[in-house]
Amino acid sequence: MSLSMHAASVPVFVKMSKNMPAWLDKAEAHAKNKKFDVNNFTGLRLAPDMLPFARQIQIASDAAKGAVARLAGDEPPKWADDETTIEQLRARIQKTIEYVESIPAHRLEGSEKRDIVMPIGPDRTMRMTGEAFLESFSIPNFFFHVTMVYALLRQGGVEIGKGDYLGGL
Repeated sequence: MSLSMHAASVPVFVKMSKNMPAWLDKAEAHAKNKKFDVNNFTGLRLAPDMLPFARQIQIASDAAKGAVARLAGDEPPKWADDETTIEQLRARIQKTIEYVESIPAHRLEGSEKRDIVMPIGPDRTMRMTGEAFLESFSIPNFFFHVTMVYALLRQGGVEIGKGDYLGGL
């Protein structure tokens, strides 16, 4: 039996998205212990030309909801990307999980062959099959931004490790 597009996407996005709030819990505990505002994390960057922590969570969210929506043949929901606090980012993650879980498996049936067309700038589009879109773009893009969230918290002194990244196995 082959792996369905739903099984290859939704559980992956949901599991990693459910791991991030635990990282935020540890960030809050760290900030409290060190006596600083946990929202200082929202602007962290590893390099000056890198998008900040809050934007990394927003993009990971966009990657998950966008992948599942496009595979289902829907236009992805547009959210404001206006979160500025850890609590707002936590709510964004939860909203993402709820959206991704709301797409039933039958909506993704056959999506591996569906033509996915996605804007990648003001005047360019990316076109590929659903399978290539999921394997070559959506999942790697999602994990890149989730990993940046993890790395920024580590760089900020939060005691998280590989077990936190992977979550319960």
